[in-house]
Amino acid sequence: MTKSENNILTRMKAERLRRHWTQTDLAYHSRMSPSDISRIENGLLIPYPGYAERLAKALGLSPEELQLPAKGEGMAVAHG
Repeated sequence: MTKSENNILTRMKAERLRRHWTQTDLAYHSRMSPSDISRIENGLLIPYPGYAERLAKALGLSPEELQLPAKGEGMAVAHG
Protein backbone atom coordinates (compact mmCIF):
# COMPACT_ATOMS: atom_id res chain seq x y z
CA MET A 1 0.00 0.00 0.00
CA THR A 2 1.40 3.40 -0.95
CA LYS A 3 1.66 6.30 1.48
CA SER A 4 -1.12 8.13 -0.40
CA GLU A 5 -3.42 5.09 -0.19
CA ASN A 6 -2.70 4.74 3.52
CA ASN A 7 -3.44 8.44 4.01
CA ILE A 8 -6.83 8.06 2.32
CA LEU A 9 -7.97 5.25 4.60
CA THR A 10 -6.68 6.87 7.82
CA ARG A 11 -7.99 10.33 6.89
CA MET A 12 -11.34 8.91 5.82
CA LYS A 13 -11.79 7.07 9.11
CA ALA A 14 -10.59 10.03 11.19
CA GLU A 15 -13.02 12.39 9.44
CA ARG A 16 -15.85 9.88 9.76
CA LEU A 17 -15.26 9.47 13.48
CA ARG A 18 -14.91 13.24 13.97
CA ARG A 19 -18.46 13.54 12.65
CA HIS A 20 -19.64 10.70 14.92
CA TRP A 21 -20.71 8.77 11.81
CA THR A 22 -20.88 5.03 11.50
CA GLN A 23 -19.59 3.31 8.38
CA THR A 24 -23.23 3.03 7.33
CA ASP A 25 -23.65 6.81 7.70
CA LEU A 26 -20.65 7.46 5.47
CA ALA A 27 -21.88 4.89 2.98
CA TYR A 28 -25.24 6.66 2.81
CA HIS A 29 -23.72 10.12 2.33
CA SER A 30 -21.22 8.91 -0.28
CA ARG A 31 -23.69 6.62 -2.11
CA MET A 32 -21.45 3.60 -1.51
CA SER A 33 -22.06 0.30 0.21
CA PRO A 34 -21.19 -0.14 3.91
CA SER A 35 -19.06 -3.14 2.95
CA ASP A 36 -16.98 -0.97 0.59
CA ILE A 37 -16.44 1.58 3.38
CA SER A 38 -15.30 -1.22 5.71
CA ARG A 39 -12.99 -2.69 3.09
CA ILE A 40 -11.42 0.71 2.37
CA GLU A 41 -10.88 1.44 6.08
CA ASN A 42 -9.28 -1.99 6.53
CA GLY A 43 -6.95 -1.54 3.57
CA LEU A 44 -8.60 -4.24 1.48
CA LEU A 45 -9.95 -1.87 -1.17
CA ILE A 46 -8.36 1.23 -2.64
CA PRO A 47 -11.04 3.62 -3.87
CA TYR A 48 -10.87 4.48 -7.56
CA PRO A 49 -11.04 8.22 -8.34
CA GLY A 50 -14.84 8.34 -8.60
CA TYR A 51 -15.23 6.75 -5.16
CA ALA A 52 -12.53 9.00 -3.70
CA GLU A 53 -14.43 12.04 -5.00
CA ARG A 54 -17.68 10.79 -3.45
CA LEU A 55 -15.98 10.13 -0.12
CA ALA A 56 -14.29 13.52 -0.11
CA LYS A 57 -17.53 15.33 -0.94
CA ALA A 58 -19.45 13.45 1.77
CA LEU A 59 -16.76 14.41 4.29
CA GLY A 60 -16.60 18.04 3.17
CA LEU A 61 -13.08 17.68 1.76
CA SER A 62 -11.49 17.99 -1.65
CA PRO A 63 -10.11 14.77 -3.15
CA GLU A 64 -6.63 16.22 -2.59
CA GLU A 65 -7.35 16.85 1.11
CA LEU A 66 -8.51 13.26 1.48
CA GLN A 67 -5.01 12.15 0.47
CA LEU A 68 -3.30 14.23 3.18
CA PRO A 69 -2.38 12.55 6.47
CA ALA A 70 -4.95 12.79 9.24
CA LYS A 71 -3.98 15.21 12.00
CA GLY A 72 -1.61 13.54 14.43
CA GLU A 73 -0.52 10.98 11.80
CA GLY A 74 2.51 11.13 9.75
CA MET A 75 -8.52 1.47 -4.73
CA ALA A 76 -7.92 -1.82 -6.37
CA VAL A 77 -8.01 -4.89 -4.17
CA ALA A 78 -4.93 -5.28 -1.99
CA HIS A 79 -3.03 -8.53 -2.27
CA GLY A 80 -2.20 -10.41 0.88
